[in-house]
Amino acid sequence: MLRPFTLHRPATAEAACALLAELGEDAAVYAGGTELLLLMKLGLLRPRHLVDIKRIGELSDITDGPRLAIGAAVTHRTVERSPLVQTRCPLVGSVACHVANVRVRNVGTVGGNLAFADPHSDLATLFLTLDAVVELVSPRGRRELPLAEFVRGPWETTRSADELLVSVRLAPWPRESAAAYVKFGVHERPTLAVAVMLSLDVGRAAGGEGRIVGARLAVGCVGPRPIRVPAAEAALTGASPATVEEAARAAGDAAAAVIDAADDLYGSADYKRDMVAVFVRRAVRIAAARARGVEPAEQFPHAVVA
Repeated sequence: MLRPFTLHRPATAEAACALLAELGEDAAVYAGGTELLLLMKLGLLRPRHLVDIKRIGELSDITDGPRLAIGAAVTHRTVERSPLVQTRCPLVGSVACHVANVRVRNVGTVGGNLAFADPHSDLATLFLTLDAVVELVSPRGRRELPLAEFVRGPWETTRSADELLVSVRLAPWPRESAAAYVKFGVHERPTLAVAVMLSLDVGRAAGGEGRIVGARLAVGCVGPRPIRVPAAEAALTGASPATVEEAARAAGDAAAAVIDAADDLYGSADYKRDMVAVFVRRAVRIAAARARGVEPAEQFPHAVVA
């Protein structure tokens, strides 16, 4: 049962921050409410004031530019259906349609997902491979910082109490690239997730075999926060179609070696490390096949491929 609270509806991001500064620890930001209201019903959070940001115009927009900017109040469903997202970052739309369930996607927001820093976030894992930068506003002004620095750990970010997350900005992958997102789990939240992007040389555009000249790989849902894995990216860089399987195995081993896995209801730490190695290899194989213009037909039990 929800305890009584006062609902505030500021018209601008600056007005919302002023309220947060004035009300202090008694206030919480309210957007989709999928996480917040659940915690309030359980009695784990008891704010006396909710600052509703859904009516702030700039927070509900998806805009183009050097980076694709997604407002904090944009819902997962909007991301899933956005033509601009499909054009600039198509895998983001494909992953958005697999977030939770359609009821959650209709109300849950991108900003809320990132601000809650749930370690099982699909978007946070994928966004790391898009060099995501979050924009924050406060009474002191605006600032940007990489998503990797914004998320500190489970349900913990660098956001100050009087700051509001207003958008996340993504750097679309190069034109000659292929990507894949794979997540596995038998529970409501995934046990692990892997996002990989392979950047190809111009040989592919000229009809040649092509070579991986750059890679981005992130692993999430197995530790306190999603991480990029530079060692795995280095193992993939330089691989050709003939050597991609060997590179995929090396990348999987590198990722398994660095994750900060913990024993929990999703599995033991050793189990998670083994699964990370397996699913990194699978994600790389899928991305490599897509680079050749082939969509793999292989299906994995309890797994989602985007």
